[in-house]
Amino acid sequence: MKLLIKISYLGTNYCGYQVQPNGISIQQKLNEATKALFGYPCDIVGCSRTDSGVHANEFCATVAEKGKAGLETTIPVERIPFALSAHLPEDICVFDACWVPDRFHARYDVREKEYVYRFYNRSIRNPLEEGRAFHVPKRIDGEQLQNMQRAAATLVGTRDFAAYMAQGSKVESTVRTIYRAEVLRQGDVIEFRVAANGFLYNMVRILAGTLLAVGQGKLTVEEFESITRSKNRLFAGSTMPPHGLYLNRVVYTTEEADHEN
Repeated sequence: MKLLIKISYLGTNYCGYQVQPNGISIQQKLNEATKALFGYPCDIVGCSRTDSGVHANEFCATVAEKGKAGLETTIPVERIPFALSAHLPEDICVFDACWVPDRFHARYDVREKEYVYRFYNRSIRNPLEEGRAFHVPKRIDGEQLQNMQRAAATLVGTRDFAAYMAQGSKVESTVRTIYRAEVLRQGDVIEFRVAANGFLYNMVRILAGTLLAVGQGKLTVEEFESITRSKNRLFAGSTMPPHGLYLNRVVYTTEEADHEN
């Protein structure tokens, strides 16, 4: 059996999830923690490849002994989150663990992923939101917020999202299915939430930048829809900085993975 772990982290101090030669990554820290706990090197496969500075409320990864299909340990599975977290820095924690079949794949068995992009919308910046939300000083409310909500709703469905992919990306298909897309305001924070069966490179950050342009009155809802239909990146908005982006939830095709203590 493989071990499936659920992780949350602040990505500020890391070069992304995947091991990189030029910086410290989340995967590197997980490699160190699993080796310290289990006593041997492990293969860790993540559900995604979050970029430098991106955060996660729920990131999933499988752990197996290097060179083997599964993992053996005498540690009760309900104790593993506490034990692994003790070997991790304060900005990374494992909050859940369960056993899954050897055939389970943390990336390819994903049915749905949800991302959140956070805007801090107040004239004066908040130091507690530094590195955790993008600061938008001019108030977005009322009709402007409704326009962002209307624009986000037009994304739901299966369509070609090439307009919201980083230029130069190489993929077989730019068609994705978005299940939910909404814009919510809670106090001074505006959140763009989007769930899909998959995302193109920088897709959520470009969508967030284009929706922000709608909220700022630079684009109408109709123009936003036209950008989607155009399939042309040049017409879409800015790619928002990574520090406002969170991988929020991962849903799998198998029931075994949807466990939580």
